[in-house]
Amino acid sequence: MTMIATDAEAERAIDDLAALLEQLSGVVEQETLLVHDGRIRTATALEPVKAELAGRLYAAGEHIKRNAKFLLHAVPARCVALARVQEAFRLVLQRNMMVLATAHAVSEGIVRRLSGDLARKASPQVYGASGRPTVPHPRHGKPLAISRTL
Repeated sequence: MTMIATDAEAERAIDDLAALLEQLSGVVEQETLLVHDGRIRTATALEPVKAELAGRLYAAGEHIKRNAKFLLHAVPARCVALARVQEAFRLVLQRNMMVLATAHAVSEGIVRRLSGDLARKASPQVYGASGRPTVPHPRHGKPLAISRTL
């Protein structure tokens, strides 16, 4: 990308970046809702679109950074508006990260519980020296195979 030389180019560059942020924000919000509803497979289908938009956003952001001084001087009002769009996008990403972290924690808990249940079923049911049933050692359990294909 070339250097921005006119006010019109500056406005177009900022508008393009803001449009990309809004498009990506829409995809991320959709992903957040799908994951929140437990529709993980549908959410993963958004990945190619999200990756393509993120790549375009990165390139546009680098172009804006290279021309930041000119942009701040030429179109300061547009820069302020862009900052608001960026803040809104940051909030969308923050919510998305919370939902994804929650889904990860829940799924990890399910797998750990399943692994523990399988280990208990596979170990001999004997009593220890205290007269209580022994608890299997986690290292002696059989491995748990998981298909990562959704």
